[in-house]
Amino acid sequence: MKATVLDLRYRMKEVLKALNKRERVTILYHGKVKGTIVPAGADKAIKVEDHPFFEMAGEETRSVAERMDELRGSRFDDI
Repeated sequence: MKATVLDLRYRMKEVLKALNKRERVTILYHGKVKGTIVPAGADKAIKVEDHPFFEMAGEETRSVAERMDELRGSRFDDI
């Protein structure tokens, strides 16, 4: 997100929402970048192996496309 100094003054709620969504906020002054607000804990990067969805289907033999087709189903199934 990009925000001007006036945005910080009058739209702080939107800036805080962006930070809650883990977005960086770039501060502009007279159209030039003056700084960046980084969400707290942004430097904490988790490893892929630590993510709860990593290898959740480790024994899956179907391709991703086949699995997605099964999950989505056919648009004509409900007719």
